[in-house]
Parts: sequence; structure tokens; C-alpha cells
Amino acid sequence: MDERLPDGPLPPAYPIVGARPPQPDGDRVPAPPQPTRAPLTRRQYSYGFAIAVVVLVLFVVGVLR
Repeated sequence: MDERLPDGPLPPAYPIVGARPPQPDGDRVPAPPQPTRAPLTRRQYSYGFAIAVVVLVLFVVGVLR
């Protein structure tokens, strides 16, 4: 095997005659369609809003202190 310097470029890759084809990468493998997510409920929106308000209040209190 050819050695290379640690900071040098990698040697070029060539296909081997008679070898099996390369494995496809994750971008090219077909996958089944993903199911659609259910929309957020009012309770989830209200929890998110409440948490955002608490974080904002704590941030303002921390800045003014």
C-alpha cells in the first residue's frame, strides 16, 4: 500500500475490475415515505407559551438584578 504524508492529500481511488459495486450512501438509498406529524394541540401551544414567558421573565430579572 502506498504511504502518504500525514498532511498530504489522499491517493486517488480507482474501481477494481471484477469487484462488487460500491455501497450507496444514505442520500441515495430509497426509503419509505415518512408519516405526517399530527398538528400541535392547544395544550401544547399553551405549554410552549407558558415556558417562553417564564424564561423571558427569568431573563429580565437576571438582567435587572
